[in-house]
Amino acid sequence: GAPRGWMCRASRFLFRLFLRPFSGISSSDMSKKTAVVLLAEGAEEMEAVITIDTLRRAGITVTVAGLAGATAVHCSRDVVIVPDVALDDAVSKGPYDAIVLPGGLKGAESLGKSSTVKSILTEQEKAGRVIGAICAAPAISLTAHGIGEGKRVTCYPSLKDKLLESGKYTYQEERVIVDGNLVTSQGPGTAFDFALALVEKLMGAEKRAATGKPMLIE
Repeated sequence: GAPRGWMCRASRFLFRLFLRPFSGISSSDMSKKTAVVLLAEGAEEMEAVITIDTLRRAGITVTVAGLAGATAVHCSRDVVIVPDVALDDAVSKGPYDAIVLPGGLKGAESLGKSSTVKSILTEQEKAGRVIGAICAAPAISLTAHGIGEGKRVTCYPSLKDKLLESGKYTYQEERVIVDGNLVTSQGPGTAFDFALALVEKLMGAEKRAATGKPMLIE
């Protein structure tokens, strides 16, 4: 009768009410690309900030993870950056569509000595997800962890010999090299190219162009 009909209508209304926000959140989260930028003491700040900013402009959710915790990181030219989270916390929220390693000799050395960094990079590579490294990071951090072996890479030019020590990489002196899911670049002056190459790898050429144009780059 009437009470039963009213209850059915109320149930359908509540079902739609509760379903709608969950559906919206799910579809939004699934389509959103994610990246984590690893930050250690002595990181090259231009390479870190330009990459973080450019990826965020493209609509990518970027987490800045501090190797030594969520405390302030003093970069190579005394710029201070406060990470979003500690690396361990960032790892627990992964995986990410891209893992990015800025350069800076001291920072790259610290990333190259971290067992946590080795673990997440190894898993990232095995899963076929994107890894980006710039400046000292390809020659110091990636080689230390055996990441990207057999691929074409670039790095800061004076670190070419260090990169080639193992005999497991092919060095090419270009601003940016994309080989499969590995993106490498040379240094501060190529940071915009590096960041936009990551945007293109994650979201396509159209998104790269749309991101670069208002920045007066492309």
